[in-house]
Formats: sequence, structure tokens, C-alpha cells
Amino acid sequence: MAIAIKLSDVLVEDAKPYAQAMHRSVPKQIEYWARLGKVAEENPDLPITMLQDMLVSIEEVKAGNLSPYKFG
Repeated sequence: MAIAIKLSDVLVEDAKPYAQAMHRSVPKQIEYWARLGKVAEENPDLPITMLQDMLVSIEEVKAGNLSPYKFG
């Protein structure tokens, strides 16, 4: 469910260069930051890079980009 929210101009301006660099819209960049922040609060002992990799992995599974791991 999408809803309209009011964001500060500073947050929107801060998000613009990141959105452009990551090929996202500004709202999608802010949504990404919110998701990452939520995961970071839930897992304070894990490094941000690991949390980012986990979010990417979740999206890869949703997209069906799976391959079996071969031990040895």
C-alpha cells in the first residue's frame, strides 16, 4: 500500500546524488535507506556491508537468480 508522506527538503536533496549514482528514483533511494536502517537497527552487531549484501541476496532470490552451492 503506497501512501503519501512529507519529507524534509534536506533529506530529498541528500538522496538525489545517491539515487542518480545507483540508478534509482529519489523515492526508491529513500525507501532503500529506510529498509537498510530498519535491518541495521534489528542487527546492530553486523556491519552495514553485510546487511547490504543480505538485501541484495533477498532480491536475487525473488528474481530467481539461484545456483546450487557445490562443496569441495
